Amino acid sequence: MAKMAEKKSHKRKNKAVEPSTASQRQKLRLAVLEKARKKNGLPPEPPSPKLLCKIAREFCGEMDPAVFEEARCTVCGQLTAMRELTALKNIPYSLDVLECDGVTRMERKLVNEDIQEVDGPVRDLMCDSICVECETYLSKGTVPPLALANRFWIEAVPDVLKGLSFAEKLLIARIRHNRCLVRASSGRAKMTGNVIMFSNPTLKVYKELPPTRSELEDVLAFIFTGPVQPTPDDFARTPMLVNHTDYHDLIISEENLQSYPLAGVPVVVDYKRTEINGSNKLSTELSVHDSENEEGTEMGQCPFTTVKTKALNHLMAEGKTLGIGHSAQPESMYDNPQAYPQLFPWFFPYGMGGFENAKIVGRVSEETHKRKLLLYHDKCFQTDVYFPIVVFNHAQMKSSSTSSFLVAKRANSISERMIEGEIVKPVTEDEKNCFNVLTDIDKIYAE
Repeated sequence: MAKMAEKKSHKRKNKAVEPSTASQRQKLRLAVLEKARKKNGLPPEPPSPKLLCKIAREFCGEMDPAVFEEARCTVCGQLTAMRELTALKNIPYSLDVLECDGVTRMERKLVNEDIQEVDGPVRDLMCDSICVECETYLSKGTVPPLALANRFWIEAVPDVLKGLSFAEKLLIARIRHNRCLVRASSGRAKMTGNVIMFSNPTLKVYKELPPTRSELEDVLAFIFTGPVQPTPDDFARTPMLVNHTDYHDLIISEENLQSYPLAGVPVVVDYKRTEINGSNKLSTELSVHDSENEEGTEMGQCPFTTVKTKALNHLMAEGKTLGIGHSAQPESMYDNPQAYPQLFPWFFPYGMGGFENAKIVGRVSEETHKRKLLLYHDKCFQTDVYFPIVVFNHAQMKSSSTSSFLVAKRANSISERMIEGEIVKPVTEDEKNCFNVLTDIDKIYAE
């Protein structure tokens, strides 16, 4: 009874000290918060003027252009923070280890000029700074794994290959990919399928351009014509013809070119108009959330609406057309170092620097090589619409194919071990079930 009376007395005391007004409750709340702040340091006190000055000073230091500005390394050609670059004149190490034959080529203006290489160490001659990583390897007298001298040299893109339109890229590429990308509203692109590469089956036309009029009747290809006859300057605008290693078999025939009419198509081609519900989409490919009538862009360098209007006007006026197909067999993604130089010849003007090159010294994965190109100093690979998506999709397909192979290899490991004569003892539950099935089969066969 005494304890109960004591508890009741304690409750009465608590009720007596509870605040009855709003001001008293506010004072009590502030007192509790102050006690918690002193105990845990939360919430913190307002910053002092000295702390504010320190924060502002450190912020200005982090936003200094010298902190985040980038420049290229003369050895590897990658963009690197300027604070991590050292002037080449301050490097006490020799660059003789960067001298390598068969890596570079000097630009040629004419086909009959001799093929020559760049003298001296293989590096970017347009800059004179070196990154910390390359400097570390050079201090040991070894070639950096990502150095341009290690078969990564591609050289700058000529001006005539910059800013090419979509049609111009199709005309000069020896390999093209399927229609797997569409423009998104953001200006970039999205995928509608996996990237599959096909070579352009125009070997007969590519041997000599343009073909004779008699040959043109047998070959379906693009016709390179214009409003006026080509001038000597136009023939000089063929950097890939004289520099790219994959275009050595292509000849520009001025004699055949003179036999063409100044305007129009020199052959007659049958044309049949086809329509699929008035849309360029296949009904079998439509999603339940796809509400657009057609795929394409309405703005930019090649707006789809403008191209469609011009094409319809041309066809309705019974204009002649020529189409170009592709090879029946797709190009392989594996062990094909010339695939990307032929798919993107405007990025590889000399046909060098492809993936999975057997002459690369050391272990450099394809992913590392792709990352290097995306960090290339002129950002041509990074800002292109197609290149990042194509390389990423190929990496996805290779990864999934490798994973599937490993799973299948693991599933067949027991049977392969038994075929080789090994005595296999089941360990896991799945292996035990498999052996039970084999035992039942043996019993049925014995009966």
